[in-house]
Order: sequence, then structure tokens, then C-alpha cells
Amino acid sequence: MSGINACAYCHGVHTVTAEAFGLPEGVVAAALADLDTAPVDERLKPVLRYLGKLTRTPAQVTEADAEAVLAAGWDEKALHDAVLVCAMFNFMNRMVEGLGIRADATYALESGKRLHDGGYAGLATLLGAG
Repeated sequence: MSGINACAYCHGVHTVTAEAFGLPEGVVAAALADLDTAPVDERLKPVLRYLGKLTRTPAQVTEADAEAVLAAGWDEKALHDAVLVCAMFNFMNRMVEGLGIRADATYALESGKRLHDGGYAGLATLLGAG
């Protein structure tokens, strides 16, 4: 969602994190450029289409969009979870952009490695909650 929202900070960090977990380099960019031809599992494409539409034009999401996800073999819980993740990323993108948070590629590399090694729960320590 961060790439769709043009949130360079989040998009940079999470692209590095995804690649650290084994996503081949360039897949995120390819999916953003043209999901139909991107090297993404066909079963995942309806989910990504749904979330892209939810991010770009939420009022235009229809039952048919959800049915395409279910037809690809996902259940309602998976769709529910995907919507919640999408909502959280959209919230965070707007918070980051609204507060003017910026970082360079070096920070994205460091943060992506930290997320890979420690997971997202490690952010609680950085925020003083751990």
C-alpha cells in the first residue's frame, strides 16, 4: 500500500524487509507497475487487486471484488486480515506523510534489516513500550 500511496519512507523500508525475507528484488516494483504481468503468485493477485482498489478508491470496492478473492481460494478470515493490514498501512502512510517523516536509502536498509531480524514487535522497544 505504501507504494500506491507514494509514501517513500514506508515503501523503502518495507521493500527492503520483504527482500530480506526472500522476495526477489524487483517484484514489488513490478507489481506496482503492472500486477497482471508481475512475477506474483496468481492466487495472490486478486488480493492485491482488492487492496489496491481499497487504497485508491475505497468507496468503489464491491462485493464482486471480495468474491474474486474468495474464488482464488482465500477464506473470509484471510480477506478480513488483509483489509486490516491494508487499513493499518494506509493509516501509517498518512501519519508519516502528514508529519513529514523522511529518511534516506541507508536508513531503509538498516530498518529493513532490523524488521527482518527482530520482527515488527521489536518496534515496541524502540517506542519505549517494551
